[in-house]
Amino acid sequence: MTLNIETPALLFSATSLILLAYTNRFLTIAQIVRSLKKTYDQEQTKSILLQIKNLNLRITLIRYMQLFGVMCLFLSVFAMLLLFIEQQMIGIFLFGASMLSLLASLALSFWEISISVTALRVHLSDLIEEKTE
Repeated sequence: MTLNIETPALLFSATSLILLAYTNRFLTIAQIVRSLKKTYDQEQTKSILLQIKNLNLRITLIRYMQLFGVMCLFLSVFAMLLLFIEQQMIGIFLFGASMLSLLASLALSFWEISISVTALRVHLSDLIEEKTE
């Protein structure tokens, strides 16, 4: 099997956009946590603590999503370098590792989104219960 130097470069645009999306998610959640912390300082309810715990897990997942995304980009660049100096086999293995890193990042992203959807459904169920009472 041979691998052209252009093939690992295909991951650059996708990985860059994914990292940007992850960073935006992180910043949004950080802002929500700060807001909830202020609210908790005033009200000290258990539901706010549970929300902050949920958001803390999501922040951790986003950190790992970013880590695997950066590893994907790094390994792609390294694979290109090895292909450039005609180290075909090692380059192929590193490109495979970069794709596995991207796959791990996307899997973690799916997990984080699932947690977010579940939290929103719980929040909406509270509103529906209040409206029916």
